[in-house]
Amino acid sequence: MRHPQRSVRLTLGAGLVAMLVVPLQAQPLREFVFEKAPFPSCHASTLVELPDGEILAAWFGGTAEGRPDVAIWAARRTASGWSQPIELAREPEVPTWNPVLFYTADGRLWLYYKFGPSPQTWTAARRASADHGRTWSAIEHLPAGLYGPIRSKPLLLPDGTLVSGTSVESYRSWACWIERSADHGRSWQRIGPITVARDVPRRDAAGPAPAEVPGSSEWKRIDGIIQPAVVPLGGNRLRFYARSTASIGRICVADSFDDGRSWTQARPIDLPNPNAAVDAIRLDDGRIVLIYNHSDRARTPLNLAVSRDGERFRSFYTLEDQPGEYSYPALIQARNGDLLITYTWRRQRIAFVRFPLGLVPAE
Repeated sequence: MRHPQRSVRLTLGAGLVAMLVVPLQAQPLREFVFEKAPFPSCHASTLVELPDGEILAAWFGGTAEGRPDVAIWAARRTASGWSQPIELAREPEVPTWNPVLFYTADGRLWLYYKFGPSPQTWTAARRASADHGRTWSAIEHLPAGLYGPIRSKPLLLPDGTLVSGTSVESYRSWACWIERSADHGRSWQRIGPITVARDVPRRDAAGPAPAEVPGSSEWKRIDGIIQPAVVPLGGNRLRFYARSTASIGRICVADSFDDGRSWTQARPIDLPNPNAAVDAIRLDDGRIVLIYNHSDRARTPLNLAVSRDGERFRSFYTLEDQPGEYSYPALIQARNGDLLITYTWRRQRIAFVRFPLGLVPAE
């Protein structure tokens, strides 16, 4: 990507003048993954940087969330731009949900997703690629109760262990779990449930549910947390950031001090959450960057925040602030340091942002 430049006129003395071209501070690159697609509605994107610097993004798309025609779609960004969307997975007569793309330490690229009538009844599925998404293995349906990464990318530890944030949505009760694999996903240890203590104050969730959220008044009777995004905090300490229900209304965190083998109870931090997904990464210098909706009622605005300790965050950039839904962000760091972001844009498109690392404040 070319950075903007400006010309500076320098007087060198003895009547000599030189023009020096210097780069301006890089600005975020913003674009849509697609302008036209064979589906009217889309949601829940994921992305991964490939070894050659190309980017692969995936999402679910169809008539509307939860409809039987909803499939998993993907597009690849090369030097010439985004490819046309292609279908990666479809299940007969039931919708698909929440794709997640990630690499394991053995170099395999994985796609995990869910399928079924609803999040209360879905099953997990996966397929793998040995050539960075050019071709894929047959779809494998996972055993009941095993989900893999539920919405955000898993954390890959230095020893190759995967720490995957997952969750269960049952009638009026949500809870986070951790699935941990030391053999590239061939087997998993399931840890949890991880919940918010009952003595944490709940708020009155009266008033209408956000218009963009599927469901009826039953939505406001649910309590709990889901969709944890796991980051390292240094040493053997990990933390996850989770979506919460309307009764809690804030982003919640839980901690592990043994590389994800055991976890504390979850608790809210001082950032709002409108029952919407968040994502997080740890930069090389230890700072935590969080992407989230800075609201306790609506899936707008969509913000970036940074923290030195993972606890106290400073919101420093607004990606979207207009009426409508801007949600379910995915956040990774590119090899050159830039932040790579995708998110749902009004359920009509998937937006992509390349955010220069130099624009992230110290904290």
